[in-house]
This record gives sequence, C-alpha cells and structure tokens, in this order.
Amino acid sequence: MSKTIAKTTPKKDAKKSARSNTNVTTASFDNPLIFSRDQHPVSRKLLSPNALKVLYRLNKGGFDAYLVGGGVRDILLGFKPKDFDIATNATPDEIKELFRNCRLIGRRFRLAHIVFGREIIEVATFRGHHDNASEQEKSCKKTSKQSEDGMLLRDNIYGSIEEDAERRDFTINALYYSAKDFKVYDFANGVQDVNDKVIRLIGDPETRYREDPVRMLRAIRFATKLDMQISDDTKAPIKELSTLMANIPAARLFEEFLKMFIAGKAVANFEQLRSYNLFGYFFPAVEQALNDESDQQRFLLDFIMLAMENTDKRINNDQRVTPAFLFAAMLWYPLQKHIQQIKVTTQLTPQDIFFAALNEIMPEQQRSIAIPKRFQAVIKDIWILQDKLGRREGKRAFKTIEHPKFRAGYDFLLLRAQIEDTDELKELAHWWTDFQEVSNEARLQMIKGVKLPQGAKRRPAKKRRKPAAKPPEA
Repeated sequence: MSKTIAKTTPKKDAKKSARSNTNVTTASFDNPLIFSRDQHPVSRKLLSPNALKVLYRLNKGGFDAYLVGGGVRDILLGFKPKDFDIATNATPDEIKELFRNCRLIGRRFRLAHIVFGREIIEVATFRGHHDNASEQEKSCKKTSKQSEDGMLLRDNIYGSIEEDAERRDFTINALYYSAKDFKVYDFANGVQDVNDKVIRLIGDPETRYREDPVRMLRAIRFATKLDMQISDDTKAPIKELSTLMANIPAARLFEEFLKMFIAGKAVANFEQLRSYNLFGYFFPAVEQALNDESDQQRFLLDFIMLAMENTDKRINNDQRVTPAFLFAAMLWYPLQKHIQQIKVTTQLTPQDIFFAALNEIMPEQQRSIAIPKRFQAVIKDIWILQDKLGRREGKRAFKTIEHPKFRAGYDFLLLRAQIEDTDELKELAHWWTDFQEVSNEARLQMIKGVKLPQGAKRRPAKKRRKPAAKPPEA
C-alpha cells in the first residue's frame, strides 16, 4: 500500500481538512488517499474501548488491523458510531488463537465474533479476489462458490487490504482507520462521497448486485438512514434485477426486515422499496393487496403507513417496540380477506374460520420471511385480542385487561379506529381507554352499560348456594 499523503495544508476543522484533501487527488486501490490525524475527526475517544482492545491485541500479535466501514463513515458524518467492525490480515483461526472470548461464525462469510458481555466486535479477514481461489484451495482453505445468477454462495478467499477494499460494496464503506498510526485510508474516494452525501457502488453495479442481491436493500437503507442520495449508476439496474431477491433465504430476509423496518426509518424504506419493486419480496400478500382495488383493501395502505409512523416515532423516542406489532399490521387486512373467503365456502364457527385463515396466511408469509416462533405467537395474540376487546360482558373485560399482550392489542385497536373511522370502533377504543383509568367499581358500572350484540342476552348472576345445615350432634 502506498504511503503517499495527499499534498494539502491542514486546517483547524478536521472535516474541512478532509474535504480539501479529496479535491487535490483521486484515490485508487493501488494508491489510496491517506488522511493523517490532523486531517480527519476520527479519534480513539469516539471508539468502543472493546474495539480498541481488539485492534491493539491484533497489532501486538503482529497483524494489521483497521476499524472499517460504518464506524469510520459515521464519525465523518458527525454521527455517534454504533458499529465497530474490524478488518485484519489475520485468518479466522489466527484470530481465535489470540482471543479466548472468540467464536467463529458463518459459512458464506467466515467471521470472528469477539464477545465482551453484551457487546460483540466483529472481525473479518481481508477478502481477496476469486482468481486467488485455486491457490488457496491448494492450501486447504475454503474457496468461493457462485450460483448460476452470479450470487456468491460461499466466499472465504483471503487477500490484501487493497483487495478487501475493492471487494466492499459502497465507496463510503471502503474507509479504514488504523489505531497504530491514527490515519484514515480511503481506497475509493469514500470521503468525497461522504461529503457529497452520495451512495455509490464499487465496481459494476449489475455484477455487484448479482453477487449479493441484498446490496439493493443496503443501498436504500443507507440512503434513508444517512440522508443521502443513491447515484444514478448505482440505482439504474435495481428494478430490472429486483427478481434476484427471490433467491434470498427467508431467514436472511427476516434480518433485513429488522434493519429496514425496526430502525426508525420504516416509512422512508417502505416507500423506496415499493418504488424499486422490492417490497413484494418481503410481503407478497400485502403487495398483492395494495394493488387490489377492492373495497375490503381500501384501508390497507393508510393502516400500515400509520403503524410504521407509530413504530418510527417510538424507536426515535427510545421506546420499546416489537417486530410482531408491525407484522400484525402488515398482514391484518390480507388476513381479513382470507376470513371472508372462508366464510363464503364453509359453515365453520368464527373461531374455526379465524384459525383456518391463520393457517393459510402465516405459512405463505413464512416462505418470504422466516418469522421466529416467539414473534408468531405475539402476532396471533394481537389478532385474537381484537375479538376479545369487542366482548366486554360479564367477567370478560377483566380477563382481557389481564392478558399479557393486552397493551399491544389495545394499541392495535386504536390504529384500527383511526383508519376505519367507524362509530363502533371509535366507541370501543374510547371505552377501553376509560376502562384502564377508572376504579374497579367504576369498571363494573361500565360493563353494565355495555350494549349487547343483537339477539344476545345478559347472563343472570349465579345465586350462591347456602351451605347445607349440619346434622344435630348425637
């Protein structure tokens, strides 16, 4: 790697200095731009102490090690970094020898996770080019493997830092910070793109998307998360290549769902995904329903938009959320469509109809996103509570409010009342709001005032039997 530093005059402001640096020359993989400590804002004070420990130990062990990607990028953007990924020339096995708290994961990309309590520092060995596979195969190292579409199924070819930078997805992620000399190494003009707020793929966009179609999602996610624009050449092939998303495993799409919809930018990501024909690979039934002009689906778009706005607001206010709530909102109206179709063709009870519809829609959704069972259970509870919240006579209201997922079901009801805007739903939402705030005596009076469904009769209170008289003693 070249150690030539761009000829610039250091300025007081580090970010301005980095900007002036990129105006002087252009980075390449053989000749990167190098920013000295007084030319960038990256400081050890901003890094996780555990990430520094990993960097120092790798350096002490005789290896090169760099903070790479998001951690460097976010500091340049003025954000507090959250990700502290490290790239090194040490192999996974060599990393494991240095750290007792290390575990190796992944088959497609073999990574080392260094565990410090709840914090995990991810360490990756420099990636090499596929042309090196034959040499490494002779050394008994795993090689790369591609599908017919060009998708990388396994990629454990190791190389130099220059090759690693070339293998990274976006220019803003090909930035490396060394704790040894405190310099930032820019291999793809990433600093300039950070300053220009541009998301740009490294290499030919079509080839890079074919290697890993999830890069299409990452381009969108970075653009919305960092308030950037996707460059024309990077976004041009996305619609045409959107069908490649069908090759992504359902388990990986669940992880991508969390990043796209449970990170405070759900609304923006939803709009972008739909504009690039990618949303349907997350929720095919929802996409079909959104394109359906039937009366039953007219509330769907407004409902899921409101649910996403609610989720974004809670996340951005540091409030807890569960992915199950958004899954329940996404699939609520498609579920209702299944229920109506079953009603027409069968004579089942409402409860049996609900479970029949559930058994149709959930397996269908699971083929796209592998929703863990713990979230499936909550989704089902939220939906079942919609029926329970409508049944308030006798002791039912007290049993419902004691349900472990009552709050989620109640919040879901409030969203429905806002969107469907019917007197019945509005009254029900107000009733449950009041019911939570009054005393038990007042609750009993509220239950007595509930109007029963047409034809239903209020059950008379059971008379308590008097205990049988004891026989006289002999």
